[in-house]
Amino acid sequence: MDSAYNSALDYLYGFVDYSLKHSSELAKADFSLDRMFALMDALGNPQNNYPIIHVAGTKGKGSTSALCASALVAAGFKTGLYTSPHLLDFCERIQVNGQPISHAQLAELVEEIKPAVAKIEKLTTFEITTALAFMAFAKNGVNAAVIEVGLGGRLDATNVVTPRVAVITSLSMDHTAVLGDTLAKIAGEKAGIIKEGVPVVSSPQKDEAREVLERVASERHAPLTLVGRDLNFELQSSSLDGQSFSLLSSLRQAQGIAFIFHPSSFRIPLLGSHQLTNAATAYAALKVSGLEIPDEAIQRGFAQVKWPARFEVVRREPPVIFDSAHNDDSFAKLRETLETYFPARPVYLIFGASEDKNIPGMFREMKSKIKRIIVTRADHPRALEVATIIGLAESAQIESEARTPVEAALARALELSANDGSIVLSAGSMFVTAEVMSAWNKK
Repeated sequence: MDSAYNSALDYLYGFVDYSLKHSSELAKADFSLDRMFALMDALGNPQNNYPIIHVAGTKGKGSTSALCASALVAAGFKTGLYTSPHLLDFCERIQVNGQPISHAQLAELVEEIKPAVAKIEKLTTFEITTALAFMAFAKNGVNAAVIEVGLGGRLDATNVVTPRVAVITSLSMDHTAVLGDTLAKIAGEKAGIIKEGVPVVSSPQKDEAREVLERVASERHAPLTLVGRDLNFELQSSSLDGQSFSLLSSLRQAQGIAFIFHPSSFRIPLLGSHQLTNAATAYAALKVSGLEIPDEAIQRGFAQVKWPARFEVVRREPPVIFDSAHNDDSFAKLRETLETYFPARPVYLIFGASEDKNIPGMFREMKSKIKRIIVTRADHPRALEVATIIGLAESAQIESEARTPVEAALARALELSANDGSIVLSAGSMFVTAEVMSAWNKK
């Protein structure tokens, strides 16, 4: 059967895949929703068959999406979850009730979509994959779906949906070549998912970003719920087993949306204070969506959420941690989380990055924790050469050495850690962390 699956992947990757392109090419890419609307029309617009929670943001959109989907499953909805990129298997991108669709189903859907794709020029891999997800959810009879934006928002392939709620998680500088070089420009692109009259939920934002979101929401008559203003959270307890927090509503009734709290506390297995923000954002999104989701179901769903490679501690002693931080803002959060759970422990950082990333910024945020960087390179066309990263580590006055392939970098970090008990941490690139996870699982 896997030959059909492999040929389906070959077909998908035969189109323009911007995730594999250099940022200079990305900047001049022909992003437009016309092709996507045409494709969805040709397929009978399956994305209109079920209510949708649409999630954009620089950081936290994956975790927030996973939290929403887990709560929907717990509330008895047959739930679709579309995210990107995948870590280990392409089908992870398209999940129903927490399980990736089968290789066989992906192969069938690809066969079905081919005639429609053949009639539309210049479609990209991501556009076709997004359409496959919408089809998969319709075919599997989902009655709620959570759709994560790929890049930006306004011109992202997912933006052909009219959701029940548009969600915007934490915004910071990333993909500046495509989305703009100021926080306000980036917020403008993300705010492109706000639809006329559709409620918006936002995580706390820096003023520059918040002002843009408030303006666009008001222009589109979209009631805005802002976490940190209308809904607050308070940490109750935190350990390597997870975190408990309570929610406090200060929601102004004028918006016509009242949060009524029954349970006093929620628990999530995800670590780091930023995950509390994501959970509060997910809670607000679920409540504002108009879907019938009791707080008890949200409690159960949050407690059961699985979202790998987000400060995922796969071994406690000496610690081995997989993370997907890949900009300076997320590296700052990663450092804070390390200081919370492992205050005095230095880190052997297994690190690779794509060429469009602010590597000096990441190193600056993490320098105080790093004992040595084991620089490596994922098997990916956008991955930076090891020598370039070693040079940046030298400039930052951080000790480093090169090990390729990724498997060798993991082996080296584990060897060093065995001697002195320091943390082994993979971060900087999802692609590197994915290969580290594969190597770890083989071990």
